[in-house]
Amino acid sequence: MIRFNVPAITGNEQAYIHKAIVERKLSGDGEFTKLSNIWIENKFDTLKSLLTTSCTHALEMAAILADIKEGDEIIMPSYTFVSTANAFVLRGAKIVFVDIRPDTMNIDETLIEAAITARTKAIVPVHYAGVSCDMDKIMEVARRFNLLVIEDAAQGVMSQYKGRYLGTLGHMGAYSFHETKNYNCGEGGALLANLAEYVERAEIIREKGTNRSRFFRGQVDKYSWVDIGSSYLPSEINAAFLYAQLENAEMINNNRLKSWNRYFTGLSDIKDNGDIELPYIPVECSHNAHMFYLKCKTLDERTRLMSYLNQHGIQSVFHYVPLHSSEAGTKYGRFHGEDRYTTSESEKLLRLPMYYNLSNDDIDKVVDAITKFYV
Repeated sequence: MIRFNVPAITGNEQAYIHKAIVERKLSGDGEFTKLSNIWIENKFDTLKSLLTTSCTHALEMAAILADIKEGDEIIMPSYTFVSTANAFVLRGAKIVFVDIRPDTMNIDETLIEAAITARTKAIVPVHYAGVSCDMDKIMEVARRFNLLVIEDAAQGVMSQYKGRYLGTLGHMGAYSFHETKNYNCGEGGALLANLAEYVERAEIIREKGTNRSRFFRGQVDKYSWVDIGSSYLPSEINAAFLYAQLENAEMINNNRLKSWNRYFTGLSDIKDNGDIELPYIPVECSHNAHMFYLKCKTLDERTRLMSYLNQHGIQSVFHYVPLHSSEAGTKYGRFHGEDRYTTSESEKLLRLPMYYNLSNDDIDKVVDAITKFYV
């Protein structure tokens, strides 16, 4: 069986975990947490990185930092994971879903302005498959209407938009280091605070609402409860595993891009025949090969292709069920405008096996099976 995902391991994970155990520092903000944060800050040129237990928690922190309150409205795509919406619903916000672009599966930047009301507080673009949204247009709209932009860059670590890394273009960004992501520690994430005004409070929120970080820097003589917050620090074991991956980020990125390009080349004839659609990468974007997907013509065709691949020992999966069509989505959100593409495009999309060190032979087997399906 060719598995859909195999979490990356680069070599030093066990050694770094062993070091953390030997040094008896297992809770958050130890050596490897600090090394990982520094690596992210230096590599991506962000003001402050704070490792978290998940991207979900990074988004929850962003919602607190954005001072989201009951009745505020948050604009985002419906084609995303539940955490993107949940983080703001937990603060009492109403989610306003807008349609996606069919080429990138990202939020349609031209529809955002029409969805803005007096209650709108923030825009949350989701960089699907590690391909950037049109951040110039989104930031321009946000500036005119005095809105915050919080990037859900869960899939976008190492991807760029016009030479700048995803997660650093908005006021805040959120990364995921879940085992399905390019760089992982089982479960993990990071909040990127791109404005100085968020840094100190972000540390407090992450430390259960205490000024513990200031205490350890000698800025206060004792620490106490000063704000709302929760326990968002990852274990040092997780951070040790992650740092081993970050040290090899370029190697992992290049390896995945080679696999992505092999898929694209191998499936191009079927695409040219009009049988399938392949991912589109805008010229201003450089992606991280987070996933490789194709689009069938119909939901029925996708179902039959999935079954065919499974029969030939190949795992493939569809992705999100649009949030606005879910029970909670109808309760906590509304869809603005017409759903021209969100539902129809999501029903055609099929994700293929993609992970670090996926062999050329396995890629060729997947391509061969898809080719035979369409013969």
